[in-house]
Amino acid sequence: MAELIFHHYASSPFSEKVRLIFGLKQLAWKSVTVPSVMPKPDAVALTGGYRKTPFLQIGSHIYCDTALICDVLEHVQPTPALYPAAHKGLARVVAQWADGNLFWAAMAYNFHPRGMAQMFGGSPDAPPDQWAAIAKSFGEDRAKMRTAVPRAPAPDAAAAYRSYLRRLANMLDGQPYLLGNEPCIADFAAYHPLWFTRTQTSAMAGILEATPAVLAWMDRLAALGHGRKDKLSAADAIALCAASPDVGALMASEPFQDEHRIPLGTQVTIASDTFGPEPTQGELVAATRMHYTLRRSDERAGVVHVHFPRIGYVLKKAEA
Repeated sequence: MAELIFHHYASSPFSEKVRLIFGLKQLAWKSVTVPSVMPKPDAVALTGGYRKTPFLQIGSHIYCDTALICDVLEHVQPTPALYPAAHKGLARVVAQWADGNLFWAAMAYNFHPRGMAQMFGGSPDAPPDQWAAIAKSFGEDRAKMRTAVPRAPAPDAAAAYRSYLRRLANMLDGQPYLLGNEPCIADFAAYHPLWFTRTQTSAMAGILEATPAVLAWMDRLAALGHGRKDKLSAADAIALCAASPDVGALMASEPFQDEHRIPLGTQVTIASDTFGPEPTQGELVAATRMHYTLRRSDERAGVVHVHFPRIGYVLKKAEA
């Protein structure tokens, strides 16, 4: 199998989710750093429009959204399992809650002025003139991405975050991980927004102290590390895509599942239904029970197959 190329940036919480899974599975991977805000010309050359971080590249195949990336990594290295047979459905449901409700409550809390100052000025006490312009640019970029995500007032976000932390602590009562004795996808999905609080906006991390069991759980997950990483430039990743043979994707043997009355071979668009509305257009070449695949062409990247999960994404026939 071609090497795993991970497009991410250091402070991206969803990227940390996947980096820890590389550690769990002791995988080797190539690291390509992408900008945190637009423009992202090298990323878009591969994704065709999708601009969220991170995404995974294997040859000429691009896997978008961490929900799908995790499925791919499970296929690449089935053990240790992200989706243990004893609670496979529960693990996915908890992960979906964590990637949504928990994440947005945590981030609304983290983006308190003290957290913002630390993110963009290096110190929670930095004067606004040192970080406000960078924060404004970041905020404007993220505002363009928000389509259906409610923005909670800071006090409400803090209250929800505290409640969610207590619920996680309850799940850890008598066991080291959320669903038992081994970490699974539920743990990694719940971890990454808390990691952001603890490491990127540590001025706001006092909220975690009321749940020491959660802090101990975070330490156990952090100890997994990030696997075996080597750096790769964006230009080299694009060249590798262009030079890769047009071979089949992972999980490509699953049957076509038609929910839209759109046949394979049709020009379609796919876009997130909540955050990051920029569509990717291409020829629909797969629609399985769990994901879609589009084939598109780029002058630098060549023929690219871009994959999306079904849940959270909207498929439409492209306008003529």
